[in-house]
Amino acid sequence: MARYNLLLPAMGESVSEATIINWVKQPGDIVNVDDIIVEIATDKVDSEVPSPVAGKLIEQRFQHDEVVQVGDVLAVLEIEGDDEESAMSAATLNEPLIEEKIPSISTEIPGMQQLVTDDRVKEEEPVGDVGRFYSPLVRNIAQEEGISTDELERIQGTGLDGRVTKQDLLDYLAKRASQTDQEGQVSDEGVGSPNPPEPVKNIEPAAVSVSGKDEIIEMDRMRRLIAEHMVHSVQTAPHVCSFVEADVTNLVNWRNKIKDSFQQRENEKLTFTPIFIEAVVKAIKDFPMINISVKGTQIIKKHDINIGMATALPNGNLIVPVIKNAKDLSLVGITKSVNDLAFRARNNKLKPDETQGGTFTLTNIGSFGNVMGTPIINQPQVAILAVGTITKKPAVIETEFGDVIGIRHMMFLSLSYDHRVVDGALGGMFVRRVADYLEKWDMSRTV
Repeated sequence: MARYNLLLPAMGESVSEATIINWVKQPGDIVNVDDIIVEIATDKVDSEVPSPVAGKLIEQRFQHDEVVQVGDVLAVLEIEGDDEESAMSAATLNEPLIEEKIPSISTEIPGMQQLVTDDRVKEEEPVGDVGRFYSPLVRNIAQEEGISTDELERIQGTGLDGRVTKQDLLDYLAKRASQTDQEGQVSDEGVGSPNPPEPVKNIEPAAVSVSGKDEIIEMDRMRRLIAEHMVHSVQTAPHVCSFVEADVTNLVNWRNKIKDSFQQRENEKLTFTPIFIEAVVKAIKDFPMINISVKGTQIIKKHDINIGMATALPNGNLIVPVIKNAKDLSLVGITKSVNDLAFRARNNKLKPDETQGGTFTLTNIGSFGNVMGTPIINQPQVAILAVGTITKKPAVIETEFGDVIGIRHMMFLSLSYDHRVVDGALGGMFVRRVADYLEKWDMSRTV
């Protein structure tokens, strides 16, 4: 019998680690090809790891809630066949992207082997001087927060083999900030100077009293991540919100006219969401400085327009799948992407990479009957647009014979933006331009 190592596969270039949330198969269980072995979770989405081979599970290398790096051995299976040939053949089925072999032709180019070797040393070199491993996520957070290598080495890790996890680093930052505030207050009191305003992120939550009749509900993993992400966004970006009311009567009438024929032809429902996304993409092309992110004192102007769409899940949580390269899609293409991502999001079938790389986010709060809202920016983006419910209202209509009052389909658009890099003029003009594209809808348009 041969042994086969089941590795954590590559899940997209921005995903480097995952957390074990449930072992579907236990040691001794018989496993068929494509049977789910273990359920994992990244910082965005839950996923499953199937087996590419048939055999028997004999070992689990990680326990529940442990963090696993891409390429680590998750489990060991016993498979039929010769020890060497079968194991090597099976291993090629599960080889992660990070361990792809260098093409032999590269060694034939003078100096190429040295370049490849140097690059690999840099990629695999640990941050610390003592050989301690840090995931790319931890390294990025440490860099953004100005944590030195020596300081990082002193953080006690709770991960496998003492690794520092993301939560370890966030806990350390919160503790360090709290100590800094306390020292600052003591210093201020000593010299008699007025106390500076305390940072929002270090305010302790008020004590909550619990009676015998209250129900205590522990946050699930996704809710904890959402909470952490929202608090981080508010701490990072000074939020400003601009509002515009748009007359979308022509748009509503056009959709009512063509939605049935569209569904028959494309086998897809035409909702308002892809229409809103198309208008957002057009406005981003007009105002590209809304499609940016911030790294320290640098502004990163994004080439691609990747639209995240906030999607409510049946369990009450929220996830944001991303429509990649939306500027290259027609309205039909956007509609198919929206319907596909929304369906798979609600059925827990999204791939980890499908929630990464967004450059702007749209949230349709109108689907819940809300008129307007002030959404929180999805970091590291700098803006998010909320579209409210479409309601019939009496409105003033300008005609060649004078002003008249008529019943119109009206909606509010709410744009939250990062005031560090987006001023009121840009934010206001952008949301106004989105409204213009919706208001000036061509009733004769064909799709």
